[in-house]
Amino acid sequence: MRVVGLMSGTSADGVDGVLAAFSGPPQRPRWQLLGRASVPYPDGLRQRLLALGQGASLTTAELLDLSEAVTEIQAEAARQADPSGIAALVGCHGQTLWHRPPTGDRRGASLQLLQGPLLASLLQRPVVHDFRAADLALGGQGAPLVPPCDAALLGSTGGWRALLNLGGIANLTLLPPGRGPDRRASVRGWDCGPANTLLDLAVDHFSQGQLSFDDGGAWAACGRVQTPVLERWLQEPYLLQSPPKSTGRELFGQADLQRRLANLAQASASAPDSAEFAADSLATLTAFSAAAVAQDLHRGPRPIELLVAGGGGRNQTLMRELRHRCRGISVRPLQELGIGDLEREALAFALLAWWHQQGHPGSLPAVTGARRQAVLGVCARPAGL
Repeated sequence: MRVVGLMSGTSADGVDGVLAAFSGPPQRPRWQLLGRASVPYPDGLRQRLLALGQGASLTTAELLDLSEAVTEIQAEAARQADPSGIAALVGCHGQTLWHRPPTGDRRGASLQLLQGPLLASLLQRPVVHDFRAADLALGGQGAPLVPPCDAALLGSTGGWRALLNLGGIANLTLLPPGRGPDRRASVRGWDCGPANTLLDLAVDHFSQGQLSFDDGGAWAACGRVQTPVLERWLQEPYLLQSPPKSTGRELFGQADLQRRLANLAQASASAPDSAEFAADSLATLTAFSAAAVAQDLHRGPRPIELLVAGGGGRNQTLMRELRHRCRGISVRPLQELGIGDLEREALAFALLAWWHQQGHPGSLPAVTGARRQAVLGVCARPAGL
């Protein structure tokens, strides 16, 4: 079956789409990437999404307009990934506005902005969406959802294999080896901490809105890492919490950035409005993203390789920090295995949609903490289908 997968991550920079073909057994399908596309959000739409994700107030009418605009961009990404319209199904994650993991006696919840029936009508084919709700209803985190897809699409190697997505948030998958005493171990996965969220917000802050990201990590490369501050940050509760765990902009967002900039200002000899302070802050925030990943990898079974995907993989300073802090682990791009930086998560949601159609569970309780596995997603069909 040919399926379009659509993904827009925490960075809210746009929609990545793929056209994929799946066949064979659901737990280890044969698959092929047939098409791909990336459609950026217009700047005004992105700014509204980021503000809403930081708790800004909107009227109901404004929220409705926003959901329609997001849905229309998703439809355009699907059309560009599948220009001939050959896909029989679409899997769409939507745009996360807020994610609340379960804590104590309070159940978890997650809100993705999307009008599923409208998307189905625009594309004239069924759309599977709302992938997190079933796992959350079973007491799970509802995230991350990509680890079981990694296991199905990539399989095992001679040792533990780690996959890292550097989107807005850094999330890890650990795949057990194909042989040896750990071959029957569970797939693992969790959100480590920030990848690009704090970096992008800091670049916007220091450039006074002129830049939205640190291109190639060049700005951070001009600065010095404030190691004492970084080491203190690595002792924060979320970073010391054992999986299952998930997070997002609600924890590592604008308010968190301001707190960290205040920490850096207290430790710095440079004025907060100086070029030196800006570069040192970006260098330290970049090192923080890498160090949170390395800290998690040092706690668990040590992988022999770390395969990196996501937009952060193009940040050369972040990649240097990862290699420095993950010594003894081969760090290389996932693209070497045939999946590009911006394709992994879109491909995962194509697979999750196919699994929904097959009635195959898409969640792993060992990853999310749910009481049991579940078929994920809700299917919206255009009228008459």
